Amino acid sequence: MMENCIENMVVLKEGIEKTERFNIVSKDQGVPVVAFSLKDHSFHNEFEISEMLRRFGWIVPAYTMPADAQHITVLRVVIREDFSRTLAERLVADISKVLHELDTLPSKISKKMGIEGIAENVKEKKMEKEILMEVIVGWRKFVKERKKMNGVC
Repeated sequence: MMENCIENMVVLKEGIEKTERFNIVSKDQGVPVVAFSLKDHSFHNEFEISEMLRRFGWIVPAYTMPADAQHITVLRVVIREDFSRTLAERLVADISKVLHELDTLPSKISKKMGIEGIAENVKEKKMEKEILMEVIVGWRKFVKERKKMNGVC
């Protein structure tokens, strides 16, 4: 059964990677989990994606990392035994729908600030690779802390 979970985790991970909008921060070993974060936070964030996925019946929590990495947010999907390949493919399709819908909406950031073109003012100064490394380090700290509490999910 664990093999089936791993196979479905790979289907989900590869589908998310194909959107080219996320960094995958989870490992392929251990608990079948797919954790991922947006590459570009200029317009929308992981909390908005999580919120919009609920309309399709998905509960994909968004988490901020613990201290020293609280500026990093990830979405997380735990692959259980009842999570089939069909569900993995449907989740990827629904994530794509949410991304398309978010692309057509004004940014919450610019709404809050009341400024058009806020994306130009908010752009990260760090290179994409540095941001990815921060996400990975933050995720590892988070997982390590959860293991200390004997929590898997």
